[in-house]
Amino acid sequence: MPGRSRTTGVFAYGAAAGLALDLLVGDPRRGHPVAAFGRAAAAVENRLHHDHRGWGALHTAVCAGTTVALGALAARAVRDRPAAAVALTAASVWAVVGGTTLGREARAIGGALAAGDLDVARERLPHLCGRDPQSLDGPAMARAVVESVAENTSDAVVGALFWGAVAGVPGLVGFRAVNTLDAMVGHKSPRHRRFGWASARLDDVAGWPGARLTAALATVAGGDPRGALKAWRADAARHPSPNAGPVEASFAGALGVRLGGTLSYGGRVEHRPVLNGEGRPVEVADIDRAVRLSRRVTGLTLAVCVGGRLIASALKRRNA
Repeated sequence: MPGRSRTTGVFAYGAAAGLALDLLVGDPRRGHPVAAFGRAAAAVENRLHHDHRGWGALHTAVCAGTTVALGALAARAVRDRPAAAVALTAASVWAVVGGTTLGREARAIGGALAAGDLDVARERLPHLCGRDPQSLDGPAMARAVVESVAENTSDAVVGALFWGAVAGVPGLVGFRAVNTLDAMVGHKSPRHRRFGWASARLDDVAGWPGARLTAALATVAGGDPRGALKAWRADAARHPSPNAGPVEASFAGALGVRLGGTLSYGGRVEHRPVLNGEGRPVEVADIDRAVRLSRRVTGLTLAVCVGGRLIASALKRRNA
C-alpha cells in the first residue's frame, strides 16, 4: 500500500515539475531527446525498409519497444529512491510534452499574420504542421494553425500525460515514440504507404484515449460547452482521422469557429468535411484563443490524471 501511494506521488510531483519546466524553458534548440530518437529511428528505417507491412511492423516494434524497455530500466533503477524517481519523471515529461513550443510557434505565425507579413507566416508554418504553405492565404493559414494547436494538444501533451499516469516513465516515452514514428513514416507517401502502416495504426490506438480526454476537457474549459459537445457529436466521425476528429471538432465548437475544408499536403489536395459548420471563419485573434484553451486543457489533464491515479490506488487498497 505505501508503494502504491508513493508511485502516485512520484507521478504527481514529477509531472507537475516537468510541465513547469516546459513552461519555463520550452524545448531546447539543440539536443532534444525526441530529435535524437528520430535520428535513431531513421537509421533503423534505412536498414529495414522494404515496401511491405511486415518490415514496417518490425521497424515499429524495434523503435517503440526499445524506447519502452529503456524507460522501464530507468524507472526500475530509481524505484527505491523517491527523489530520483520524481526527477526522472519530471525529465521525461519535459522531454515528451511540447505545449510551450506549440503555443510559441502558433503565436509567432499569428503575429506575422496580424502584421500582414504572409511570407514570414508561410516560412514558419512548416514548424507547426505539414501543409503546403505556398497554397494558403492568410485566413487559411490561421485555420491551419488553430487545427494544429487542437491536434497537437492531444498528441504533444494530453496523450503523453495519460499514458504516463497509466504506465509511468515507460508510458510517457513509449507514447512519444509511437507518435514520432507516425509523423515520420505513418503518412501515405509512396515510400511509406505500406511500410508505415503499423506505425500509423499503433498511433491510432495509443492516441485514442488521449484524444477523447482532450475533447472532453476542451468542452469543459472552452467558452461554449454546449457548442463544443454539439460539434463533437455531429462532426467528429466525419474527419478522416479517428483521433483528430473529436479534438478538432470540440475545439471548433468551443471557440465558435468553423474548421476543416480544403487543404494541401505534399502537393496532394484533400477536401475534408467542415467541422462546426454553424461557426464563423477563423480569424487571426482565434490563434491566441486556441493557445489559451490548450493551456487550460493541459492544466486540467494533470489534475484528471493525478486524480485518476489516486482513485485507482484507493480502489486497490479497498480490494486488497
